[in-house]
Amino acid sequence: MDRRTVLLCGLAAALSACGEPAPRKSGGVGTARPGDRVVAASGVPEGSGVLVDMPGNAQLLVVQPRSGEFRAFNPACPHVGSLVNPPAGGVITCPLHGSAFDPATGAVRKGPATSGLTEVAIARSGDDLVLG
Repeated sequence: MDRRTVLLCGLAAALSACGEPAPRKSGGVGTARPGDRVVAASGVPEGSGVLVDMPGNAQLLVVQPRSGEFRAFNPACPHVGSLVNPPAGGVITCPLHGSAFDPATGAVRKGPATSGLTEVAIARSGDDLVLG
């Protein structure tokens, strides 16, 4: 085998090892139903939040803006659908264009988004947060 064949075979093996890219997650509850567990309340930091993987390749943003107060939002930014980051410094931010949202209400604080995040009903059941 010449050097070029070895190089091409090595490149083909490396590319095949990469596999398919992971599918992009969408915002929302996916295939979950009311009553399904979302996350443990103890897993949601006070003053912040977490992105939770949901069935059906979806994600939900669960926040605890004040002690014992939990909210959930579809993390798809209403501007173009990019997933927002959990709250930091008292604000939820979209990494794509910088839209900012209130972590307690999901209301838009700064555009380019012109509307807030869509709230998803959740309830507390013991230490678990479940879909409402």
